[in-house]
This record gives sequence, C-alpha cells and structure tokens, in this order.
Amino acid sequence: MRTFTCLIALMCLTLTTLAQEFTQTIKGRVVDQQSKSPVIGATVLIKDSDPLMGGTTDYEGYFRITEVPIGRLTLVFSSVGYESKSIPNVIVGSGKETILEIELIESLTQMEEVVIVADKQAKGQPLDDMASVSAISMSVEETSRYAATFDDPARAALSQAGVSGGGDDLLNEIVIRGNSPKGLLWRLEGVEIPNPNHFAEVGSSAGGISMLSANVLSNSDFFTGAFPAQYGNAYSGIFDLRMRNGNFDKRETTFQAGMLGIQASSEGPFKGESNASYLFNYRYSTLGLFSAIGLDILGEEEAISFQDLSFKLNLPTKKMGTFSVWGLGGINTYTGKYYNFYDFSQDSAYAATYFSQFGYDEDSTALYRSFEKEKQYMGATGVTHTIHLNPNLYIQSVLSVTAQNIQGRYDSMRVRVIETEEMLETAVRFSTYLNQKFNAKNTMRIGLIASRLNFDLYNEEWWRGDGKYTVLLDESGHTYFYQSYVQWQHRLNENVTINTGVHGSWFALNGNTYLEPRIGARWQLNSNSVITTGFGLHSRMESLSLYKSQYELSDGSYVQENKDLGFSRAAHGVIGFERMLRSDLRLKTEAYYQYLFEVPVWASDTVSDPYLLTLSALNEYDGYTAEKLVNEGTGRNYGVEISLEKFFVRDRYFMINGSLYQSRYTGIDGVERNTVFNGNYIFNALGGKEFKYAGGQKILNLNMRFIYSGGKREAPILFQQSQEAGYTVRDYDRNNTAKMNDYWRIDLGASYKVNRQYAASVIALNIQNVFAVTNEYGRYYADGKIYSASQLGFFPNISYRVEF
Repeated sequence: MRTFTCLIALMCLTLTTLAQEFTQTIKGRVVDQQSKSPVIGATVLIKDSDPLMGGTTDYEGYFRITEVPIGRLTLVFSSVGYESKSIPNVIVGSGKETILEIELIESLTQMEEVVIVADKQAKGQPLDDMASVSAISMSVEETSRYAATFDDPARAALSQAGVSGGGDDLLNEIVIRGNSPKGLLWRLEGVEIPNPNHFAEVGSSAGGISMLSANVLSNSDFFTGAFPAQYGNAYSGIFDLRMRNGNFDKRETTFQAGMLGIQASSEGPFKGESNASYLFNYRYSTLGLFSAIGLDILGEEEAISFQDLSFKLNLPTKKMGTFSVWGLGGINTYTGKYYNFYDFSQDSAYAATYFSQFGYDEDSTALYRSFEKEKQYMGATGVTHTIHLNPNLYIQSVLSVTAQNIQGRYDSMRVRVIETEEMLETAVRFSTYLNQKFNAKNTMRIGLIASRLNFDLYNEEWWRGDGKYTVLLDESGHTYFYQSYVQWQHRLNENVTINTGVHGSWFALNGNTYLEPRIGARWQLNSNSVITTGFGLHSRMESLSLYKSQYELSDGSYVQENKDLGFSRAAHGVIGFERMLRSDLRLKTEAYYQYLFEVPVWASDTVSDPYLLTLSALNEYDGYTAEKLVNEGTGRNYGVEISLEKFFVRDRYFMINGSLYQSRYTGIDGVERNTVFNGNYIFNALGGKEFKYAGGQKILNLNMRFIYSGGKREAPILFQQSQEAGYTVRDYDRNNTAKMNDYWRIDLGASYKVNRQYAASVIALNIQNVFAVTNEYGRYYADGKIYSASQLGFFPNISYRVEF
C-alpha cells in the first residue's frame, strides 16, 4: 500500500507544467452493418465542439478529421436512410491517431435529410449484429482501464455479471454461470483457435499469462449464453477476438516495459495509396530477460520464460476484395522444484508417507521434493478474404492453420519419473460464409467450416499398483470436423428484431452428428427500455486426447474406451431487460436456465467407489482419462444477474453487478449434487476517476475493483480415515458439500499519462489483491491436522509505455 501511495505522490509532483494545446487526427470508415458496404456521404460530427468540427465519408466510406484537440469526446454518425449513432468516450491522444470502424443500421423509415443529433449510446453492444442476448462488446480501452487486468481481456471478463474465476489466481480461468471453464470457445478473426494462454494444461481454456496484446486487439465480443447460430463447439461461453488494422497512412510505434514483459509494436502503411497496412507486436518475458543476462530473480527453485508475437497485414485491392494475413503465437518454458502440487508441507516424514502411495521407498529427504519441466508452443495464422459481389452481397473466407504442443516431465527428485507427456495437435480450417442483405428488414448468412484435426499424442505414467510404467496415449493421425449454419435476421419494425438459425456439426472420428436450432429476439419497448431473449441447443467436443486415450488390458493389449464418446450438450434459455435510467446510467438484468445433457460420466453404476460414481466432466478444469466414460450425465444451471453501469462521462465511471445462481450435476449414480463451481453468488464493484491537468495534456487515472464470490466446492475430508492412512481421504458420497471460504479481493490501479507534441507516455501501477487476502484454493490433511492451501496473494505490476 505504501508503494501505491508513493507513486501517486510522485505523479502529482509533475502537475505544474505549463499547458500547450495539442491536436490529433481522427479517421476511419463507416459501413452498413448488415452488408458491410461503405456508406458514402455519411456525416461525422464531434458533439459539443465549438466551433463545430466534423467531416464526411468518401466513396469508399473513409473519413478524416484533423486538428482535433486531445481528450475524450463523443462522435455522432448519420446518413440519409440510416439510423444515427453516437460513439461516446472516444480517446484522442497526442501519441497515436484515433482510427474507428463504424457500422450503421439502415432505417426502416426512410428519411429525406441527415439527422445531426443522436442520443443513443453504443456502449457494450456486441459487434455481431445477429446476437440478441447475453453478449457484450469489450473494448480495449476498458480492458486497459480496469484495475489489475494487466491488459488481458480474460481477466477483464471476470468483472462481468455471472462470471468468476476457477479458484486459482495464477490462472485466468473463466467460469460462466457455474459451467466448467472447459466449455469456453476461443476464436480469433472469425475462426476457432487453441487456448491463447501461456502455461496452459492439456484440455484447458486458461493459463498463467495471456498471449494477447492490447496493442493489436480491437473490440471483441464476449458471450455468456444462447449464442447465435454461427457459433458452434461451445456450451458455456465464447470469446470472439478481433485484431484491428494498422494505421494506413502513418507509421506509429509503441514500446512498453513491465514486470510481466517487455514489448514493442509497430504499424503503418505499405507503399502506394491502397490503404494497405501492417501491424505487429512482440513481447519477451521480463523474468526470462533477467535470466538471460545472469540475474536469477526466482532463485534455483524456479525458472520461467515466455515470448509471443502477433501481427496483421491488411491488403485491400480494387477488384479482388480485401485480403488480410494475421497470426498469433507463443512459446513458454517452466522448470521448478516443489514439495507437491498443493505445497502441503516440508515435513519429510509426512512427505514420505504421501509419496509412498506412488511406490517411492528411497531416502525420505529426496521424496518430498519434486521436479517439473514444461515447454509449450501455440500458434495460429490465417488468410482472410472478403469480397463484395454487389453492394448487398459479400463472401468472407478464412484459411487458417493452428498448432498447440505441450511437453512435460514430472519427477520425484533422484527417485522416479512420475509422468512424461508430449501432446501435439494441429488443425487446418477453411471457413466461409455468404451474407445477403435482401432489404432493410431481412438479412441471411449461410456458412461452412471444415477442419482437419491432426494429432501426435504420447503420455506415460508410473502406476504403483502395477509396479510399472503404463502408456495412456500413443496415437498419431488425423480426423475431420465439419460445421455448417444458416442465420436469418428479420426486423419486424424499428423496435423488434428476430434472429433465427440452425447450427449443424459432424465429427468424423466417431460419426456423431448434431443439429442445433437457435432463436433470439430484441424488443425496444421505448427509447429507454429493451427486452431481450434467446434459446438454443449447444454442444462441445472433448479434447482429442480423451478420445484417443488407451487402457491396458490384463493380456498386455490396449483398448480405446472413449473413441465413440459424444459431445457434452446444453439447452440455453435466457430473458433479459435493459433500461437507460439516464443518458449515462444503464440497468440490466438477465434470468437464465441451462439444462446440460449427454455429459461424460463414469461408465458403470455397479462400482462401489463413490469417487467414480460421482465423476462428471462438469467438474473438470482440463485433462483426460483412459477410463471408460459414457454420455449419461446431466446438469442444470439457473440464476439471475443484475448490473448497474455508469458509462465514462464527466471523468468517472462505475459498474456494480451481482449474481445468484445454482450449478448442479448428476453422475452415473443418478444423485444430483453441487458442481465444483457452484459458489451460489458473485458480486463485483469497480469504478474510477480521471483527473486532468495542464489543459488535458496530463491525465491521472485511479481505478478500483472489488470481487466477492462464493468459494468453490470439494468433497469433505474424512479426518479419522485420513489419520489412519496418513494422507488425505475424502468422503465422495457427499461430494462437493464442503465449500471453501468465500473469495474476495480488492485491486487498485493508477496510471499517469503525459501527452507531448508527437508522443505520449504512460506509467502505471496495478496491484492485484492489495490487502494480501489469503483466499482458499483447497483443503488437505497432513500431520494430524486439516490445512488450507492458499491462492496467490499480493501481486503488483508496474509498467511504462510510450507511443509515438
């Protein structure tokens, strides 16, 4: 806390500099929302500017406004035959030009003159025009502004209603409405990608540090239920990420250094006047850099290194449409010595008892220390082509290649290798859709996604019971996954929009086929109130390692028990209500019910082991098993969410939201229980204030975030049996009845921005868990007592950024 106070004081010392007015350029493009054709002659005005400043779009929809004073402002877009639109809180700084991509909706009531003034707020509306409910657009500015998000959109999503972490602050897991984080789909530039996080596990959707950079991201859609028909292979949520185009007529550079990494980005035009541009960002871990020059910050116990690269080339042509080449990739390594996965105890007598379960009988001083070495690669690259066949018909196609490689070796020091794994999964995908706008009322989109999934999987573990190593995975080959969809948007009138569609999928590995209808609607009751609703069926493929895992029979042969396993499925129903209490204050509430079915569970209800009887994929974070599973489990999530949000107006903002929910599941024994993620309640409060000095050239931002949620669940510990066994023994007959203490933390953030003639710099301090609250990760038995394992405590991150 002292560090935070000192930084604020240091920032305030520089506030006496004489003011000098700086200006910047605002430019961008205006297109029709449904057809993506340019809107020619649209009027762009800076609201409340004196004298009035603005411009108009050219024949390609581009506009430019020069010599705009720096600061926050509101832009108003209007055109004959279109509904006017205002974009509030547009940031104009001296270091980089402000570039916008704006979509206007064709009006059902044709107007004869341009409408100049607009009061409608565009804040939070999803970029996908066929999304009806449970969807928001998250801006890069919000991601950077929220306290302790570290420019990571996944960590920013934890502030949204109904969203919580998975119970480990080291990982940016996203638990949506009580669902397993495995149910989340990541997309980039319109196609599915592997988990875009460093230090990920097999089958997971999270990791320690995001590979995504705010320097290259544009606004992105985040879905929490009832997805439109174009989205498949997800049952809990979708993060649809988009990269922005680089500046098409000016070269700009950004450099940033902080505790999490040192990064540089560059953007600018190619030669010629085609509006072609490039954009790239490279980051290298700060800890890895220190290690490379001989500074051992973490000591001999651990070594961490990562790096990532992201880029986009935007290449418009005159007759062949627009091409873009994009990519994201990362490499990370980790080595560490630790006492065990819960960091239980350094007591060698206890550790000897614990590791004796795995057959380790050597010197106990070596037993309780283990060694882990991991190396991971992730990459996604593609070419996107968009071409208009006529002003109301366009085709967009993407050819992409993705890869994820996870290598790991886990040892008991000087004793035995516990596990060795190397998982390589690659995919070649072709995605294409045709979008036809028939008129202002009707738009149809038809799409196809074809994926070739390649795999080379190996896993070997030591099984104490058999006294030998067992190979759980040793498979290479490929299979195919096909998806198709059709969507239709019909606007009954200016106030009612209905989106319907169907998504189909076929998995070639086992022939499973799914047909999933979707419907959503948005009803504008009046100028201030909206009712939204949605219903649909959804499904999610398991990891390829689960389908291809093998089980060794008594005769030494192997069988693949889960090759024919189906997808986990869910039916979503949502109804919502939004009301603008005033121009900058929105109240939003949603109620939902999700029924999950065909969930993988243990294959036999005749076993006596309660752990197996209560097993369900709905409780898993990641991973796979060689044991046989069947699609006979169910689950249900239901709840209500309410949010009150004040938009960033008059230099301040806040958002308060709360969720009450239930998350239940049924295993093979037919008994309904709590899921691991059933915390029952979530409360978030965040806000901030901006202080301007020297005529707006210097800006101090202070932000705070408060998170409070119910703790995750686990099976209670049987104390007497644990005493007798010498290690943790749990009561799985009462699985997930033990609830961890409620989770809470306060994050603080401060940034100080200085605008200069041709550059801007920002120094920022973000502190996660400023009061170092000890939140529970889990409980375990050791040395005659029950202990709590704790999550990450106080974590500060200071960074410096300059853009020019």
